[in-house]
Amino acid sequence: MTVAAVEARERPAHRDPNVLRWLGAYTASMIGDSVYFMALAWAAARTGSASGTGLVLAAGSIPRALLMLGGGVLADRLGPRRVVIGSDAARAVLVLALAAILVLTAPTVGVLLVVALFFGAVDALFLPAVGALPPRISTAGQLARIQGLRALAARGSSIIGAPMGGVAVATGGPSLAFAAAGVLFALSLPLLLSLRIRPLSEPEASGDAAAAEKAPSAWRDLVGGLRYIRRHSLLGPLMLVIALCELGFVGPLNLGLILLSEQRGWGASGMGWIVAGFAAGAAGSALLLAVRGRVPRAGLVMCLTALVGAVGIAALAQVPTVALAAAVAAFVGLTAGLAGALCGALVQTAADPAYLGRVTSVSTFFTYALIPLSYPVTGAAIALWGTGPVYAVSAAVCGTGGAVGLALTALRRAELPR
Repeated sequence: MTVAAVEARERPAHRDPNVLRWLGAYTASMIGDSVYFMALAWAAARTGSASGTGLVLAAGSIPRALLMLGGGVLADRLGPRRVVIGSDAARAVLVLALAAILVLTAPTVGVLLVVALFFGAVDALFLPAVGALPPRISTAGQLARIQGLRALAARGSSIIGAPMGGVAVATGGPSLAFAAAGVLFALSLPLLLSLRIRPLSEPEASGDAAAAEKAPSAWRDLVGGLRYIRRHSLLGPLMLVIALCELGFVGPLNLGLILLSEQRGWGASGMGWIVAGFAAGAAGSALLLAVRGRVPRAGLVMCLTALVGAVGIAALAQVPTVALAAAVAAFVGLTAGLAGALCGALVQTAADPAYLGRVTSVSTFFTYALIPLSYPVTGAAIALWGTGPVYAVSAAVCGTGGAVGLALTALRRAELPR
């Protein structure tokens, strides 16, 4: 069969039952995540210790940071589906066990701390593996559309999960919320087990692959994956852009937004409208990519939207009203969401599938492990200089990521498969 004939028969991702099974499993798992974190926050607050509550909520980031790159190695060694299934099964058992414990006794900081640490460790395995699955379940031409669908699922899960967790806590306490999260993790398992996995293409003939075959070890796999990224004409620049954009984006839009709302007197409701504006913009960009399936000159568009989004970040600290702040946040969500989805699609299509778990673990490491370390710095800087200067510096860092991408020919000219 010719390549043209295969492409003619290619089924769009949103009509592919295999992709929809993966999307359903991913959505159930992400909603479970939201419910879990809501339950954990309330259970920690009920211990009566403010310092203990902060420790519990921060604990998961420690194993996530330490084990994230190893999770990518495991995904490439065992296959991402096995790792995702094992991760969701472990999370279901862990959270359901905690729900049973809380039925019998009141929550303690010690118990919650242990659960948060184990949950963070499992997350470090889940995140790289779930990012490495799309090329195994669909064709290269559908990966951009899958990234759009994934972003839509992530946004929708946040919208559904947080209220669901709140209702569960209000109805039956944290134990009911943890039970609901455990059931959602378990619901993903039959969908994941039914996935049809595409065979890998032949791995690149490189010295790293040859060395791994001679003396396979997790350390060699990790070093080989990092070397593969560094030598790759597109992936190396992409990781640099991801690091800069996330560093400039995450602090102001998470911790900084809380402090900005407090300083302006907008309160929790005002912050809620701003967050909703951002979510709407991000959902719009995800829907655009999911419907179109491909954006021409993806590398150039990604860099330009990162630059334009940086202007919105700087403007967010200057607007005088909640309505304007929500509108600017929607603009930032639209541009940042499109840049992020295109970046994810380029990573998916550029990386050799045999390395994709490790490549995904590196890009995920910046977002979920390294960047949260900037929160204390962001808070201290805002306390010293105010939101305006800090947002301006953050915007400059984010804009530098887009400018670096434009300066690198391989990234500026990167295209998604047709």
